[in-house]
Amino acid sequence: MRIVVIAKPKAKIEVVERVGQPTLDFDKGGQGMVEYKVSVKEVPVGGKANEAIIKVLAKYFDIAPSLVRLVSGATSKRKIFEIPD
Repeated sequence: MRIVVIAKPKAKIEVVERVGQPTLDFDKGGQGMVEYKVSVKEVPVGGKANEAIIKVLAKYFDIAPSLVRLVSGATSKRKIFEIPD
């Protein structure tokens, strides 16, 4: 499944928070994407925040970090990640 992540780098605590209902994703035949806000302590320099987000999402979904894939938005606060079903 694909999820939308709103990144919050330089936070005091690391947390994953579901903030939205599924959105329409017409590229995937109308399948919805759920929106999450992910706060991490890392700074958004050199991909450190993205790596931290991957680790936090892996822990949240109870999967290996290698299974979490950043699809788009590497330099944006709004990102799309792919998580195995």
